[in-house]
Amino acid sequence: MKLFRTKSVEQALAETATGDRKLVRSLGAWDLAIMGVAVAVGAGIFSIGAQASAYHAGPAAILSFLIAGIICGAAVMCYAEFASMIPAAGSAYTFTYTTVGELMAWVIGWDLILEMLMASSVIAKYWSVYLNDFLHLMGVNSSTELHFGGFTFDWAPLIVVAFFTVLLVLGTKIGARVDGAFTILKIGIVVFVVVVGFFYVKASNYTPFIPPSEPASKVLGPASGGVMTQPLFQWVTGQQPTVYGVSGIVSGAALVFFSFLGFDVVATASEEAKDPKRNVPLGIGMGMVMVVIMYMLVAIVTTGMVSYKDLANAKDPSLATGFELAGATWAAKIISFAIVIGLTTVVMVMLLGLTRVVFAMSRDGLLPRGLSKVGKHGTPAKLQIAVGVLFAIVASSFDVSILADMVNIGTLSAFTLVAISMPIMRKKRPDLPRSFKIPGNPWVPILIAVANLWLMVNLSVLTWIRFVVWLLIGFCIYFGYSYRHSRLGTGELDADVEQAEENLDLAGLTEESAEARRA
Repeated sequence: MKLFRTKSVEQALAETATGDRKLVRSLGAWDLAIMGVAVAVGAGIFSIGAQASAYHAGPAAILSFLIAGIICGAAVMCYAEFASMIPAAGSAYTFTYTTVGELMAWVIGWDLILEMLMASSVIAKYWSVYLNDFLHLMGVNSSTELHFGGFTFDWAPLIVVAFFTVLLVLGTKIGARVDGAFTILKIGIVVFVVVVGFFYVKASNYTPFIPPSEPASKVLGPASGGVMTQPLFQWVTGQQPTVYGVSGIVSGAALVFFSFLGFDVVATASEEAKDPKRNVPLGIGMGMVMVVIMYMLVAIVTTGMVSYKDLANAKDPSLATGFELAGATWAAKIISFAIVIGLTTVVMVMLLGLTRVVFAMSRDGLLPRGLSKVGKHGTPAKLQIAVGVLFAIVASSFDVSILADMVNIGTLSAFTLVAISMPIMRKKRPDLPRSFKIPGNPWVPILIAVANLWLMVNLSVLTWIRFVVWLLIGFCIYFGYSYRHSRLGTGELDADVEQAEENLDLAGLTEESAEARRA
């Protein structure tokens, strides 16, 4: 069926080397690793662990992080193998296009847009919230919000989004260097906070390690909102909304998965990596190891400093809440500063990631082609500016906190399809060189897909309803515009392959001529 027409690997690679839609390769393995740490270690490392402990799993939130980290790490191996074969912009979208076809590639691309749009907007908004908290702790009584009748405009997200949009327009390497400096500072603060936190840990706070299951109505916070906030699996099976217990560990893992979303974003930058077949898998792997270690340490400290019941009674529990309840109020200032720094780096990487996904879909004709033109700095400047403006408007003008779970379901759906695509590509193109191979094919990728689906069904009913609505909007766009304008369907991608082959032949002739002159 034409709906499931697939792009060849040669067509995908040819697009990266032709015309005015070619990105500049400037990133090394360390740049990619730091990029992954930058986006994964944001405010979540200081807040999500406390929320998972308070509203889902108690001290067993440590296991929630471990489960989420293992599943994400396994999925990342699939990304690494694909990226070593197809170092092109678009990440899961591009990988899916070459295996299970255009319609599913559109679904994944549309999901990635959801994930990164929601994530960037939420993060930019929280950057403002934590900036105000930090200023308040330092004695500066001012607010970044402006009120116009019933409308509230927050200018802080506008500033941080504009700053990184300008850097990314000037060049991905420049943005990566600035992001790297912020990330190294952030890692140092995390290490300091963890070391200090261990002095406040009490063994009694880890008991019971897995609290007995309780009705959600008895627990204050997001888990007590009834059917709409109940995990889908509980609702489908007719269970009453509960928290804690074994099911709480799993729903906690679904929540904290948000913390690991950065590594599919790193794969979107494959086309801008030097020696991508080596550097992309290496960069993803190094970054993943650093992130899992840091999150596990923070989770151990958070759950050991105070009782999960005290965290559940606190408003918006975070690591800073733990220090305050433990009597170390001075640490709140350091943590607030760390959160501001942490969120700053996340904004930059999410801006890059969404732009590259839209860039890839535009280059394929599924979105208007004008969006994928590259400027004089080797970046899609007009698209980058448009994405920055959209982020700034959403984050500055709307309440985006309720949409945070949409990030998780978009990421998990992408991870699932990439895992399914892996054995398909092994069977379809065993001839392709792979600098990295995921072990245990096909059973390991299948288990990865099942694990991701399991986390998805443990997200809330309301999240699933919103997800279905988003998909319906995406199908309307695909059948109304994308299907008719697809360059794969019109045969234009074949012309790209021919042009790329001509360029390679010309480059070979030029090299031979140069060698003859030297001789």
